[in-house]
Amino acid sequence: MTGHLPVLLAEVLQVLQPRDGGRYLDATFGGGGHSAAILEATATGQLTALDCDPEAAARVDSLRASFGERLSFHGINFRDIGTIPEGPFDGILFDLGVSSFQLDDPQRGFSFRAGGPTDMRLNPREGLSAALFLETAPREDLIRAVRDYGEEQSWRRVVDTIMQARGSGTLSDTASLAALVSSVVRKTYGRSTIHPATLTFQGIRLAVNEELASLEAALPAAFEKLAPGGVLAVISFHSLEDRLVKRFFRRMAGMPEHENDSAPQQSRTVRAQLITKRPIGPTEEEVKLNPRARSSRLRALRKEAKA
Repeated sequence: MTGHLPVLLAEVLQVLQPRDGGRYLDATFGGGGHSAAILEATATGQLTALDCDPEAAARVDSLRASFGERLSFHGINFRDIGTIPEGPFDGILFDLGVSSFQLDDPQRGFSFRAGGPTDMRLNPREGLSAALFLETAPREDLIRAVRDYGEEQSWRRVVDTIMQARGSGTLSDTASLAALVSSVVRKTYGRSTIHPATLTFQGIRLAVNEELASLEAALPAAFEKLAPGGVLAVISFHSLEDRLVKRFFRRMAGMPEHENDSAPQQSRTVRAQLITKRPIGPTEEEVKLNPRARSSRLRALRKEAKA
């Protein structure tokens, strides 16, 4: 096992129920905790792992020492899940968001706890860094990141302050960016324990990595990769991610996707059954051991045998 703490591990194993001879996909390898647990739960099961972070490959190699050819790996974003040759799978897992390895490395630029380059890319080999995004993005894109993705109530002040700071060097360092954001939103949170820059950093990260668009593309592709009777499980940490997952799952189950979905029942197709009627959250004990699990939510569905 790796050193980090995989969230909702017991709950993931409960819904996936790994079995001998089963084939599984971890679409977000990260630190490898979920992958290792799935492989440990079965003597002959096979697992394929995906991760676009180039640093994940070394962690995969460390697991191969224990599991050998039972573990295969592709260094790709999960939005490209449809391109892998493996499958169909008896279980597929997505653990969305950022791994502890990424959060704890100041050079990756995800955390406001320590200074480092404002990067935030899940794959630093492609795309714009967060610093370049903040320096050059049109105002409308900044609003989308801070207001829509970050759900920051003080978005106007944050966006105005970022635009005024362009060219000053403040936006290129996570510590100075966090201080800048905190200076205009601190009063909004009162006695809340959340860091004032949390929501803004979250929104910028989602925007830079196009995470919501990737998830929207990956879910149907993953469903098609499921074997009949296979389970799709998704852990989310953000309300927008969870909403996408919830609506997709309900659509696959032939249910109204939201309260305004008035499509006639005869136009719906039941291709899966919900395993979780409501998302499963962490226990108090898990949150004490791993505070980062606090906002995690697990949803799961089972593909119909004839879907």
